Amino acid sequence: MRFLGVVSASAALALGAAGSAAACTVNDFSAEAACTGDKGVITVTDVDPAGVPATVTVFLENNGADVKKVGEQVVRGSREGTTITFEEDWQPNAEYRIHVKAVPYVDEDIKPNLVTPATACKKGEEEPPAPAPTPTPSDSASVPAEETGTSAPSAPKSTGTAPADTASNAPSPAGESNLAETGADSNTGLIAGIAVALVAVGGGAVFLGMRRRGTKNEG
Repeated sequence: MRFLGVVSASAALALGAAGSAAACTVNDFSAEAACTGDKGVITVTDVDPAGVPATVTVFLENNGADVKKVGEQVVRGSREGTTITFEEDWQPNAEYRIHVKAVPYVDEDIKPNLVTPATACKKGEEEPPAPAPTPTPSDSASVPAEETGTSAPSAPKSTGTAPADTASNAPSPAGESNLAETGADSNTGLIAGIAVALVAVGGGAVFLGMRRRGTKNEG
C-alpha cells in the first residue's frame, strides 16, 4: 500500500510539472514593428500551444514612462502562432512596452521593450503631372498656315460685270462745274450753233425785205 501511494504521488507530481511546463508563459509572445504599405504597425505573435486567452496591451514609452496607450486585444495562441496587429504610425527609434496578462499564468511585460527601426515607413510620393510644352516664337512662326488650321485671306472674286461708267462720277473741270450742277450736257454747243444759224437766216430775210422795199419806192 505504501508503495502504491508513493507511485501515485510521483505520477501526480509529474503530471503537475508537465502541466505547468505546457501552460502559457510570457516567452510564448513576441513583438515586432513593421510596415503595411506606407503605414506603420506593431504585431504581437502568441505561440502558446494550449491556446490560453491572453490580453495584450501596447504602450508608447518615453524616458521609462507610458506616454499613451496604443491599443489592447485578446489573443489565443497556437502551435503555429497567432498574430494580432496594432495600427501605429511609429517613428524611428521609438520605444513601446507590451504587457501580457493570461490569468492565472502570465501578468508581465515582454522583455526587452520593443524599439522601432531607425528608418520610417516609406511614404508613397505622387509625381506631379508634367507641364504642357509651350510653343516658342520660332516654332509658331515656322508652322505653315495649313497645319495651324487657319487659311490666308483670299482675294475678292470678280462679279463678272463691267465697272460702272466713272466718267459721269469724275469731277468736271472748273469751267463746267455750273453746267454739271444744272443738268446741262454736251448738247449745249449744238443748241448754240442752231441759234446762231437762225439769227443769221432772220437777218438775211430782213435785209432782203428792205431791199425790195427800196426798189419799189424808186419805180
